[in-house]
Amino acid sequence: MADLDKLMEELSELSVLEAAELVERLEEEWGVSASAPVAVAAAGGGQGEAEAAEEKSEYDVVIKETGPKKIEVIKAVRAMTSLGLKDAKEVAETAGAKVLEGVGKEAAEDAKAQLEEAGATVELE
Repeated sequence: MADLDKLMEELSELSVLEAAELVERLEEEWGVSASAPVAVAAAGGGQGEAEAAEEKSEYDVVIKETGPKKIEVIKAVRAMTSLGLKDAKEVAETAGAKVLEGVGKEAAEDAKAQLEEAGATVELE
């Protein structure tokens, strides 16, 4: 059996782009989808969705558009993540890129405010 602590340590060293590529490879190799639980939750129906939105406790901070001050946005991304300059630049320049995933409402709103102050258009999902 693999040493799970060592595996977790190695995975935590992956950049955002490397982690995304890993997910794609795992989905392809094992024939699974990382988005399947989301689809099941969305199939709940009308009023259940409204209740789920109110009870949501984890948010993703997504950059929709960098805006005119790209350097400021890159600096903001680096300040709130552990990404290096190259990875932060790629996240900032990629529309729909997730800066933070699964964070609390307060942290997500804080990150959104910082990124919008830097000039980015941001959405919480």
